[in-house]
Amino acid sequence: MSIEIKVPVLPESVADATIATWHKQPGEAVSRDENLVDIETDKVVLEVVAPADGILKEIKEEEGETVLAEQVIAIFEEGGAAGGSEASGSEDSAPAAEDSGSSDSDTLSPAVRRLIAEHDLDPAKITGTGKGGRLSKEDVLAYLNKKKESDISKAPANVNKSAAPAAAPAELAGQRTEKRVPMTRLRARIAERLVEAQQTAAILTTFNEVNMKPIMDLRSKYKDQFEKTHDVRLGFMSFFVKAATEALKRFPAVNASIDGKDTVYHGFCDVGIAVSSPRGLVVPILRNAENMGLAEIESTIRGFGSKAKNNQLTVEDLTGGTFTISNGGVFGSLLSTPIINPPQSAILGMHKIQERPMVVDGKIEILPMMYLALSYDHRIIDGKESVSFLVTIKELLEDPARLILDI
Repeated sequence: MSIEIKVPVLPESVADATIATWHKQPGEAVSRDENLVDIETDKVVLEVVAPADGILKEIKEEEGETVLAEQVIAIFEEGGAAGGSEASGSEDSAPAAEDSGSSDSDTLSPAVRRLIAEHDLDPAKITGTGKGGRLSKEDVLAYLNKKKESDISKAPANVNKSAAPAAAPAELAGQRTEKRVPMTRLRARIAERLVEAQQTAAILTTFNEVNMKPIMDLRSKYKDQFEKTHDVRLGFMSFFVKAATEALKRFPAVNASIDGKDTVYHGFCDVGIAVSSPRGLVVPILRNAENMGLAEIESTIRGFGSKAKNNQLTVEDLTGGTFTISNGGVFGSLLSTPIINPPQSAILGMHKIQERPMVVDGKIEILPMMYLALSYDHRIIDGKESVSFLVTIKELLEDPARLILDI
């Protein structure tokens, strides 16, 4: 029985999506719940799995194509066999079937078909390095390059071997190659939002520095007991989240947002934590972070990191947020000016911890210091509020007992 494979229902804020990766090709056997294709939106990657055991009969939308919700993108044959040679159970015929599958023009991407047609190539002679032996554009270019070198080496002695054939593509020029790759939807969305923030908000950044020794001493003293009790490591981010939520309570304008001509003051602290993923920077949200303990914060952030790494973050994980914390220090950044995540009004930037000589009570001491940066929308947050907010975070971190005593 044939089954139509459709794009899942997209979230309300997502208009369309892009076919990111086909994990199966026409004729391949598929098990129930095995991933067929990744569909990328501007927020998350959606996996479409096989509805039953069978084969993928036909792909209607290739990688890179834009699709809409519930659009048919493939035909699935329930209970079918992957091919005549495989159905016969002959082990000797399996490699041949795989080779023929990799050169079948139906399984080739448009870019690969175009290169093969332009240079009159036999795809069966090209070794595919893609999934299941599938040919990629790079495979064809490598084959052409090798063929060009072979032709030059066989040329007569009076022929200038440095001269490249006129038909060689631009990618094979040798020293000055270029590669054009379309932006992913996530990268395009990030670019759009960053430009929007720069164009619509009056962004200023204020800086301060924090002595991390009290936090580091506290963490060093209790980290083993903390991990044993809560089954999660004690990091620095939980302290910053707790300090930020306390400061947000004291300075509600930093936790507010602009909606048209109105200022919306949020009675909760949904803190976004910037996380690096294979697809780019994503910002999952800690809901009601003001009510979380250190262990819950650490556990939730760790879960977000794992989900981001495996492209499993959901739209709900990424939607909303009243304030954002970004830690460029994990990549070695000493100082930066983070950009606001609209429609939020502020973002806190953490940076690398570095030992520096500091004057303490008239004496020079070597202390582990971190620069903090607060970028804020001056339309809603005054300079005094922004500086006081950052100073509050500094004071809470340099005397962590205040976080416990709520003073």
